[in-house]
Amino acid sequence: MFSEKGLKANCFMWSIFFRILLQKYGFCLQRHVVWQQFGLFSVIFEHMKIKILFFFLYSAIAFGQDIRSIQLFNPQTNDETPVIGFSEVLILRFDDLSNSSAVYRYTIRHMDRYWKDDGLFFTEIATGSLNGQIDQMQYSFNTLQPYTHYTLTFPNDKMRPKISGNFELIVYKDSQSNPLFTRRFSMMEDGAIVGVNLNRTTDARRPEVNQRVEVQALGNSSALMQNTNSVSLTVVQNNNWNVAVYDKRPSSTLGNKLLFQQMDLSFPGNNEFYYFDNKNLSYAFDMVAGAETVENVNYTYLHPVWAFPLNYQYQPDVSGAYYFRRNDLGIERDADREADYSWVHFALDSERTEQDIHVLGGFNDFVATPENKMVYDENLKKYIAKIYLKQGFYNYILATKNTDGSLNFGKVNGNFWQTENLYQAYLYYKPFGRNYDGLLGYGEFRTPVR
Repeated sequence: MFSEKGLKANCFMWSIFFRILLQKYGFCLQRHVVWQQFGLFSVIFEHMKIKILFFFLYSAIAFGQDIRSIQLFNPQTNDETPVIGFSEVLILRFDDLSNSSAVYRYTIRHMDRYWKDDGLFFTEIATGSLNGQIDQMQYSFNTLQPYTHYTLTFPNDKMRPKISGNFELIVYKDSQSNPLFTRRFSMMEDGAIVGVNLNRTTDARRPEVNQRVEVQALGNSSALMQNTNSVSLTVVQNNNWNVAVYDKRPSSTLGNKLLFQQMDLSFPGNNEFYYFDNKNLSYAFDMVAGAETVENVNYTYLHPVWAFPLNYQYQPDVSGAYYFRRNDLGIERDADREADYSWVHFALDSERTEQDIHVLGGFNDFVATPENKMVYDENLKKYIAKIYLKQGFYNYILATKNTDGSLNFGKVNGNFWQTENLYQAYLYYKPFGRNYDGLLGYGEFRTPVR
């Protein structure tokens, strides 16, 4: 009915039309696509109309999800953990794939130790304006996917938290009640030195639990030791708030130390993260089986991974983090505006399971969504997923979703006590007369289990 040339000339109009199609039928269409070419995953279409249809389906996804590649990190340590003192700053970065010069704004709100809104007024938590504008932006250069890159340095002169604790950074366009995205961060007092240690453990009632955390907090004032009931500890694994133990009270004291040595301060070790590196989109690189560019769209095909049971195998990782990079023939480019986007194809060799499987990591904040849900291909006997990602180095893990909506990070990958994990201890303090949970200290532990 339409020529391929004519369709391409009306790309934007058709992308809107097929966006609607995708929302209604896209999931069903994906289930009938057969991927297999030279042992790699690639889409094979025998009819030109089908090829054009899926070209625009891909475009629709890109246009329909404009905000991508969100990062909030500490530039002083180049750390993916957004915890800072009052003299430090965080950097927020994200891309707008609409390639516009839209005005985005931000605000903050204070949260309690459970990451629930504690209802404090803005004037109680910060100085400056209630809303700020993200005014640092630059357009992409030399990329197939055009985008606008936004940067915010925070806190700043326009808005600065004045109390410690947990915060939510809210980014929006028209109304903060309709945010584009939110990110967690914490402001830390210099009230305690927090040390973390890790041991192997066994629990017959919970065989998946095999790593036990111990925490010592050295307070800077005698008032802390006199108000131990006002102190609570939260421990998180790998910046993944799905795997956390909340609100532990000191089990004992030793001089001016608070000790947290509870047996239930324990975690599943899970397994080392999978990873891939597609900093060069022209060649197969680390854990990349193949790469191609078709009709000005990049595709990255990863080697399939295998499900547990497997023996533990040590593999260094970055605890679920991700770093954008572009390297062309040994030349390192400015990843902020020169890193391109690619459809990354994930694959898991496995029999079908009743539970949903999701591709998760720091890059999507460990949040399970329809976009990162894997679909089973009966012909290939594999779970497959494709996600539109900015090129770089990524850690990821495969998680199953339980009937109650919680996530299991060990069923596919396995649980091993030897696994290296990042454990992060948040020490909160809410003495009598204070109406919020302040963050007294923070500590972390990255080394192997002894």
